[in-house]
Amino acid sequence: MPAAATVLSDVFGFENFRPGQEEIVDAVTRGDNVLAIMPTGGGKSLCFQLPALLRDGVTVVISPLIALMRDQVRALRESGVEAGALTSGNTDEETSQVWDALGDGRLKLLYIAPERLGSHAALGMLRDINVSLIAVDEAHCVSQWGHDFRPDYLRIGELQRALDVPVAAFTATADAETRAEIVERLFGGLAPQTFLHGFDRPNIHLAFAAKDNPRRQILQFAAGRKGQSGIVYCGTRAKTETLAKALREDGHSALHYHGGMEAADRRDTEVRFQQEDGLIVVATVAFGMGVDKPDIRWVAHADLPKSIESYYQEIGRAGRDGGPAETLTLFGPDDIRLRRSQIDEGLAPPERRAADHARLNALLGLAEALRCRREKLLAYFGETEVTCGKCDLCDTPADVFDGTEAVRKALSAILRTEEWFGSGHLIDILLGNETDRVRERGHDSLPTFGVGKEYDKRQWQAVFRQMMGHDLVRPNPERHGALTMTDCALPVLKGQQSVELRRDTIKTAARRPAVKTLVSEENTPLMSALKAKRRALAEAAKVPAYIIFNDKTLAEMAESRPANLDQMAQVGGVGAKKLATYGDAFLEVINGAADEMHPSRRKIAGHQSASVYDQLLEVQSELMRGPDGIDKPMSCSASLLAKVASSRPSDMTAMNRILGERRTERFGDAFLDVLRHAD
Repeated sequence: MPAAATVLSDVFGFENFRPGQEEIVDAVTRGDNVLAIMPTGGGKSLCFQLPALLRDGVTVVISPLIALMRDQVRALRESGVEAGALTSGNTDEETSQVWDALGDGRLKLLYIAPERLGSHAALGMLRDINVSLIAVDEAHCVSQWGHDFRPDYLRIGELQRALDVPVAAFTATADAETRAEIVERLFGGLAPQTFLHGFDRPNIHLAFAAKDNPRRQILQFAAGRKGQSGIVYCGTRAKTETLAKALREDGHSALHYHGGMEAADRRDTEVRFQQEDGLIVVATVAFGMGVDKPDIRWVAHADLPKSIESYYQEIGRAGRDGGPAETLTLFGPDDIRLRRSQIDEGLAPPERRAADHARLNALLGLAEALRCRREKLLAYFGETEVTCGKCDLCDTPADVFDGTEAVRKALSAILRTEEWFGSGHLIDILLGNETDRVRERGHDSLPTFGVGKEYDKRQWQAVFRQMMGHDLVRPNPERHGALTMTDCALPVLKGQQSVELRRDTIKTAARRPAVKTLVSEENTPLMSALKAKRRALAEAAKVPAYIIFNDKTLAEMAESRPANLDQMAQVGGVGAKKLATYGDAFLEVINGAADEMHPSRRKIAGHQSASVYDQLLEVQSELMRGPDGIDKPMSCSASLLAKVASSRPSDMTAMNRILGERRTERFGDAFLDVLRHAD
């Protein structure tokens, strides 16, 4: 059997391994279970491709994207390696070639998508082809803590147990929680041999900028790099198309890419990007893991990514050849609001949503960093020995000041309102705005009321955003986004620790126009929670979400916060049938629980007769033992009370026909008095 160094030279054309590769190759070749976390561009694929040539049998490579598989298979075949992929994108001829190579015992690497593992036929096929190793590319997809969760990756553990072969798992980004879940899901909790190689990509220049006409900012960034291959990531499909068009009009060769395109069009974009020099692809994150182009010179984010893991993975597509590369990430309050809503609208349990909010806080900390971004980025992944000189803050230091007083005012407002409110209400308190909500809760009498008039509303929003970036406060998913303090906040509140803030961020915040939304910032988390409930109900009923309630109805619920079914019935779009079907479910989201209500009372909820019913019930309670409180207890059923409230008898005779003689004698006069005043 040839040595690894010989195969490295003869097949792959390299004289030496890159740092960290050789020990991973040796471990995989021996048949150890391996988890390797290596930076994008660090040569992960060689760490399972080379051992596949040194081991007997077939190495099955589980990979998340067809484009990625096709690129690697093409490159291997160019190097003389028998490799193939079984994907939905194959032609009949390609599939036949793979089966022929398997049948002849020639195939060394078989690429498949995780979705194929759901088929019993696939498991049977894999049992028959002498699989000796399972390689898992982009292994973070197995983790629900990761940024690209793929449920089908969960079947890999079952496959390993069925075939009883070693697993080698690879990813570029995995924090401690993600690594722990990878070990649990893929290795049954038994610790694999783990290789954690540096995350630093010193050839990549890091830069962030606050949004200020983002289209112009992206066009200017691209103009300074004309003729270079680049990727622009956008948060929406529509934006990819409009921004690609703007780049073409500005003289660039640019294409858009998103998951809503026809498969053939996506494939055409992928092929052109691989083959053409100087092409820009404007894409959603659907264009990502399949990119294996070494000479991408820049990556820009027109919108804030979801997390540091996503950010690191996406910028890592630049400069994979080791040459200089540049990045630019734009961010603004609307991005952060969107990302918070996406977390809150998910169906994950509260603890996972809280963790996702913490991850977003970490990304905000990078965006609002006071000093070297590379230092901040790598510290997130546990690296402390950092040399930079290649980020915007090392180029031009930020304008920093001692913001301890402002932060303490904000923390005091949070503490004095018992951590039950979001930044909108807290800012009203700090500014001394006597809103209805502030007055209703008596917050205009707090010591912190009106103490923050040195900043306007948008500047205070920037302060709160930086506080999240410092991880001093986090939104609480169980309290609809109310800000709660972390342990890091206590020394600041007690005056034991100071906090530096960026002056430039706070200054520019005053100039930015407010973003128009369906609900106020204060009620955005509740709107997200209502959407999550709507989504769950719609999925259970197998109907579109708007069939339950449309956005306008949910927005009115979020703003008015109905406390009971009667108030819920006053919300536009909530008819009697929907009130009966969904009322309790949405009240529980708004108030934590729905009031118990007799079915007869529920039927008239929201009608004028409902108020009459409640008054009749109160009068009945007073007269239950007669006017002197000494008679035998007597009451009317809920259905009788509802009938009185609805039919409105005008005299004792009509009342007697409903209640009967004995009850009319006890309650008749009082009930008629209620009805007369109700008119």
